[in-house]
Amino acid sequence: MQAALFVPREMITSPHNEKLKLIRKLQGRKHRERSGLFVAEGEDLVEAAERAGAEAEFVLVSGRDVEPGLLDEVSELGSGTRVIGVYRQRWSAPGGALSVYLEGARDPGNVGTIIRTAHALADGPVILGPECADPYSPKAVRASMGSVFARPPASAPLAEVDGFKLALDAGAGDVLREVELRRPLVLCLGAEREGLPAAIAAAADATARIPMRSEGPDSLNVAAAAAVATYEVANRMADLA
Repeated sequence: MQAALFVPREMITSPHNEKLKLIRKLQGRKHRERSGLFVAEGEDLVEAAERAGAEAEFVLVSGRDVEPGLLDEVSELGSGTRVIGVYRQRWSAPGGALSVYLEGARDPGNVGTIIRTAHALADGPVILGPECADPYSPKAVRASMGSVFARPPASAPLAEVDGFKLALDAGAGDVLREVELRRPLVLCLGAEREGLPAAIAAAADATARIPMRSEGPDSLNVAAAAAVATYEVANRMADLA
C-alpha cells in the first residue's frame, strides 16, 4: 500500500494575511458585535474552550501556523503569545436558582471576574443589563479564565428577568446574612462608583449590604462584592434546599 503523502502546514508569513487582519479588527467592540466573533489568547483559554466544547473558527499557533513575530504584533498581551483562537460568541438565557445581574458595570476586568465567580458559585449565568462592558472583549475573556466558554453570559433588562431580585447596596439598612431569601434569586449589582440606578434598586424585592469594619473603606470593588455576596447567598440557599 502506498503511504499517504504528508502535506506540510502552510505558515503565515505576511502581516496582511486575512486571519491576522481579522484578529486586529476583533480588538474593537463594534466589529465583535457585527461579526459575532471574539478572540481568546493564550494556551489556557484555548484549552478551556476545548473542554467546554466551543469550536474555534481557527487557531493560530506561533511557529507552527504563523511566524512568531507576526502573532506577537496582533497580541493584546505585552509579552506576546504562543496561541490565539477566534471563536463565535455564545449567549445563555437567564435562569437558574441563583444568577447575577449587572447594570452599568463598565470595567471589562470586573465583568470577566464576575462571570468566573458566578460559574464557580451559582448555577445561573451572569445577566448583563444596559451600559455593561463587553464580556467578549480581550480583557474580560482573560479575566473569566475560560468561564465565558463554560458558562456564557446572558443579556436582558432586569424587567425581563424572573425571580426574587436582591439588590446589593452599600447604604442599605439590612445586612445580607439577615435578609430572607427566595428561589429563584437574582443578585443585582451596579457600577463601581454609582451603584445600581435608583429605578433598578426600587424595582428590587429586597436590598442588602455587606457589613464591613468601621475603620475600613465605604465599599468594595464590584467584583469583590459579587464574590462575597454570591458565596453568602449560595450557602444560605443550599440550606433551603
